Amino acid sequence: MRHHLDVYVTMRSPYSYLAGPRIAEIAAMETVELALRPVYPIAIRVPGFFETADPLWLGYLMRDTARVAEMQGIPFARPQPDPIVQDLETSQVAAEQPHIRRLTRLAEAAREAGHGLAFYREVSTLIFGDMGPWNEGDALARAAARAGCDLAALDNAVAADPDGFDAKIALHEAAQRAAGHWGTPLLVYRGEPFFGQDRIEMCLWRMRQNGPL
Repeated sequence: MRHHLDVYVTMRSPYSYLAGPRIAEIAAMETVELALRPVYPIAIRVPGFFETADPLWLGYLMRDTARVAEMQGIPFARPQPDPIVQDLETSQVAAEQPHIRRLTRLAEAAREAGHGLAFYREVSTLIFGDMGPWNEGDALARAAARAGCDLAALDNAVAADPDGFDAKIALHEAAQRAAGHWGTPLLVYRGEPFFGQDRIEMCLWRMRQNGPL
């Protein structure tokens, strides 16, 4: 049998990036059919979320992601620039969000072209993998090319119907919530949600209960 696994990620989540190598390993299993589903970050989906969060939250996030990366031997750095335009002093998220909207729509376009996971892995590595400014020169185009995509073609597809791409992303977000969670990375197997990169092994345990991997 083949196990179907939905994986929800955002283009801003460091935990989604850190889960990437393990997700890629699972996708390579012959017994697994993995569907990567890009969604917008919580900063976009829930306006004001960070402004009401405990002030300790951001500091812990930065400390924890750095040590997860160190423990797993994954290159990691703060994005240059942050995909979300946000004042880190006040946590206020800007009304205009050119980076994250473009990146998320591109991820959906790559998914539809059959290169969703490869695009996510290459671009998230470009953003978080200590590779310098991701939006300068041809860095993004080269990352897309490594994933088997033509960046210009993806951009053209999005430009032709941006609202249509947002509608498709909204469907992913609705399915994510219907499965029982809102965060990323989120693995959903047979309707059961497993939130966080530290729940991947638990998800695999559940999958093995229904057949070999």
